[in-house]
Amino acid sequence: MTIDREDLLNSILKSLDRIEYIKLEDIPNIDLYMDQVTTFMEKHLRSTVRCPGEDKILTKTMINNYAKNNLLPPPVKKKYSKEHVLLLIFIYYYKGILTINDIQTLLNPLTERFFQEEGFNLGNIYTEVFGLESKHVNLLKEDMKCKFQEAKDTFQDAPEGEREFLQLFSVICMLSFDVYVKKLLIEKLVDNFGAAAGEGNKEGRKQKGDKQPKGDKQPRGDK
Repeated sequence: MTIDREDLLNSILKSLDRIEYIKLEDIPNIDLYMDQVTTFMEKHLRSTVRCPGEDKILTKTMINNYAKNNLLPPPVKKKYSKEHVLLLIFIYYYKGILTINDIQTLLNPLTERFFQEEGFNLGNIYTEVFGLESKHVNLLKEDMKCKFQEAKDTFQDAPEGEREFLQLFSVICMLSFDVYVKKLLIEKLVDNFGAAAGEGNKEGRKQKGDKQPKGDKQPRGDK
């Protein structure tokens, strides 16, 4: 079957346009029971999965496991707050590329400092980081165009009938290499994030006039 590269590229670019994060105002301001949490996540994230009819977004078992692994504070009277939902959204996006330990390293300091705070809280952090979405989607679109253009110059010595699918293979390889390198960079940053979070916590204690415990060591995001 002949691959129409232009149609494929246009389809990918349109799919990037459909990427949309759950806005803070879309999350209910009332506490939710577990069934309501899973229904909410299902409604808003179903379009992000590869096989919409098969893949699970979030199950009761998953939520219980996150709580057991200290990724999620326990519910209050079996109800989950808006900030519980925010943490679950972060976990949903992280779990495909990071280990449980790495996710703990990222989220635990945020939970300790900002969970259900009256001032600056998880809602502020969530809005700030996900607000970068539109800019990065545009960068991804330009990157995809460049990779498809580069692929046209590959496998020029291959048999003509084999060239198109091999060029598509080139695009997949380029994207895969990007993911591989970025994963290494993320892991390096996570390790440093654990140390930075520990330093920030110590500074916060000093500002509050608390004495630094003798022999206290800053935490690390080791696996």
